[in-house]
Amino acid sequence: METENPIPDEESKPNYTPVGKLGEFGLIKKLTEKIILKQLSTIKGVGDDAAVIEPEENQVILFSTDMLAEGVHFDLTYTPLRHLGYKAVAVNVSDICAMNGIPTQITVSIGVSNQFSVEAMEELYKGMRYACEEYGVDLVGGDTTSSHSGMIINIAIIGKCKKEEVAYRNTAKEGDIICVSGDLGGACAGLLILGRGKKMFADDPEAKPDLTGYDYVLKRQLMPQARVDIVALFKEHSIIPTAMIDISDGLSSEVNHLCEDGRIGAVIDEERIPINDATKKVASEFKQEAMAYALSGGEDYELLFTLSPKDFEKLKNSDQIKRIGEITSPAQGVSLRDKAGTLHPLSAKGWDGLKGEK
Repeated sequence: METENPIPDEESKPNYTPVGKLGEFGLIKKLTEKIILKQLSTIKGVGDDAAVIEPEENQVILFSTDMLAEGVHFDLTYTPLRHLGYKAVAVNVSDICAMNGIPTQITVSIGVSNQFSVEAMEELYKGMRYACEEYGVDLVGGDTTSSHSGMIINIAIIGKCKKEEVAYRNTAKEGDIICVSGDLGGACAGLLILGRGKKMFADDPEAKPDLTGYDYVLKRQLMPQARVDIVALFKEHSIIPTAMIDISDGLSSEVNHLCEDGRIGAVIDEERIPINDATKKVASEFKQEAMAYALSGGEDYELLFTLSPKDFEKLKNSDQIKRIGEITSPAQGVSLRDKAGTLHPLSAKGWDGLKGEK
């Protein structure tokens, strides 16, 4: 199954080399020889027993890690390795963005079976290097090992932020404005299109699913964008969100995380939740509600954050930020206000709330 590949090709390699032919160290050298370090804080990257990173003055270090397992988090039937490499980096960058930080370095650890060739691994790393280039991140180390249960990717990421500018989940205050970046539900729509194509291929191996017209939702699923631009916007306007989290599990789950951690309530306005027309089109095809994709689909990696009313005034005209609600007292709970003005409890509901399997 083919999808548009926005990551540029470097060279064509028609022959395939077994990973075992190079061995672990040879493979690591092959995959990392084109890495170029750019961060001033990176003293030593790949090639020693440990990377050497020098923290900058007046900065705190942010650290996160994320693991992706084949068959659980991705399906190689329809996920190009280059896109997978990009996404593996982007979802980690998103975690640093959610803390109002700037990503600086990553390490990559991968478990693969003998079914993967050296060239396949290079495709994966091309996507990772492309993401590192886009987000200004240095790949400084990692590990490779054999796996008997498909591919496993683990990325650890380091970021930086001034101590007083770190945004946490549990610090929103009553009266704050709830906002999101971008639009929601597109990644879920893309997953459904890919899943439909996989089923079509399983029923008829000669079939070639037509993915024409689904570019937007497919990119949202296969190549999500970490919102480093929103963090830059905050810094440009001297704004520190009162609380922030990235939307990996769906809007309803993330709103509940903010409220549970901060012991507050919230009201979300249904009609304010941004959903792209391409996402609505897919929902219509599947006879489902696009709002369910936004609330429960996940993997959008947009930012959900709260601002003081004063700070919101500075950004209210931005086309990348949408006001979707407000923080209330904990006694009011977490609610979704429909178009008629009626309040409904908004529970943390993930993919199980939709007809499908993630």
